[in-house]
Amino acid sequence: KRKLLELVQGGYVKGWDDPRMPTIVGIRRRGYTPESIRDFCERIGVGKRDSWVDLALLENCIRDDLNQKTKRTMCVLRPLKVKILNFPDDRVEELDAPYFPDDPPRLGYRKVPFTREIFIERDDFMENPPKKFFRLAPGREVRLRWAYFIKCVDVIKDPATGEPTELHCVYDPETKGGWAPDGRKVKGTIHWVSASHSIPAEVRLYDRLFLSSRPGEDGKNYLEDINPNSLEILTNARIEPSLGAAAAMERYQFERQGYFVVDPVDSAEGRLVFNRTVTLRDSWAKILKAENM
Repeated sequence: KRKLLELVQGGYVKGWDDPRMPTIVGIRRRGYTPESIRDFCERIGVGKRDSWVDLALLENCIRDDLNQKTKRTMCVLRPLKVKILNFPDDRVEELDAPYFPDDPPRLGYRKVPFTREIFIERDDFMENPPKKFFRLAPGREVRLRWAYFIKCVDVIKDPATGEPTELHCVYDPETKGGWAPDGRKVKGTIHWVSASHSIPAEVRLYDRLFLSSRPGEDGKNYLEDINPNSLEILTNARIEPSLGAAAAMERYQFERQGYFVVDPVDSAEGRLVFNRTVTLRDSWAKILKAENM
């Protein structure tokens, strides 16, 4: 408690219910479920001596639980506009997308609007991609999740910075649903949202509060192990319209991004705030392995 109080009073976190805090109110606000906590407790058991338990085990418990119960939706965290030149300007096509692709009838379907202008993830485009980059690039074709194949034909850049501001693409109308009748294949599938129908949202990317798996070990001040990048706030994220009515504490998987929960404190009518509960994979595995070498 003394160390937790020091974190709060020192301004290292934003209160006892900060989603990075190992408190009941903190992990609840981050989206951890009671079932995942009970599973974690059963796995570690009860010991009579002090011991360390890798946080990755707790994260695996929440992944296992949320994987079975959360709806899959699409959210673009860092939007890059794409204009589909051969798609009619005034046309809106409603695509059926399952909430749970492995078993579609289980959670049903939602309508995803497809329009001439869409947003994709900025990281899903590279002008000069390396050999193993399979997403969008000039002259390259990729699959839009639940939609069509598109090919990039032009890149519009900011004259001052040289950064891409808009991509011009063409789509193949014969590839509805993401499959080509001629049998051709693409290696990349990316998520997207309609530019005109998507909803702005704030997304908070929470990470581990400490850089070390054992903060303060060997007599070191545990505050020296605080992760300076434990929180990244994205204010320009775009979510698909099916999330417009999301209520506080509803949990979702944003495809390719991770598991997220609607923040119960800062969300309000007309303002949606999502907290990242956990990533889809253990991104710290390599770091922890390096520490133990």
